[in-house]
Amino acid sequence: MTLPQNRAAATPTGNSYDKYQVEHPIERRLMERFLRALDESLPARPPARVLEVGAGEGEISARVRARYPSASVLSVDLHDPDLAAEWRKRHVSGAFADVRRLPFPDDAFDLVLGIEVLEHVVDPAAALAEVRRVGREVVLSVPREPLWRAANLARRRYVADLGNTPGHVNHWSSRRFRAFVADQLDVTAERRPFPWTILSARRRTTD
Repeated sequence: MTLPQNRAAATPTGNSYDKYQVEHPIERRLMERFLRALDESLPARPPARVLEVGAGEGEISARVRARYPSASVLSVDLHDPDLAAEWRKRHVSGAFADVRRLPFPDDAFDLVLGIEVLEHVVDPAAALAEVRRVGREVVLSVPREPLWRAANLARRRYVADLGNTPGHVNHWSSRRFRAFVADQLDVTAERRPFPWTILSARRRTTD
C-alpha cells in the first residue's frame, strides 16, 4: 500500500518505499526470494476470479494476471487518484475500497491476495473476516518481526522508530501470524522468505 500515514483517522495506511523496484543487490535478492515464495504459494489450479486487496500500484496483480491469463484480476486499494494511473500503466483493473468493508457479495472470488497489507490495517481481524467472506482461497504476507526491524536498522532505515516502518501498526512473528489467520481460516501452507511470512489458506468447509 502506498497511501500516506493516517492513524488518527483509523484507516489502513502505508508507506512510499517501493520494494519491487529496489536496486541494492542484497535487497533485490531478498525480493527475488520473496516473489519466488509467493509464486509457490499460489494455487496450482487457475482461479477464474482474483482479488488483490491493498494492491498499491498493482505490481502483484500484474504478476498474477500473467500467471493466470484467463483469470479476471481486480486490484483494490484506498482512494488515491495516482493509483488509477499506475493501474492503467500495468493494464490492471482497479477499484477504490477499504479492505474492512469490501463492496462485493459473499464468495465473489476464487482467490484473494493480501500481500504486505495487514500490518497496515487498524482492526486486522475485521479485514481478515472480509477477505474470508468474499474469497475461497487466500494468500497473505506480512513482515516477520523482529527480523523486519533488525533488517531496517541494519540498513539504517527508521532508526528513530527502532526500525519500525512508517505505517506498520501491527507486528507479528511467523507463529503469531499463523495463529491469527488460523482463527478464521484453514492454513494450508507456510513459507518464510527472509524477512517475511507468507501463508496460503482457505475458507473452512463449515463456514
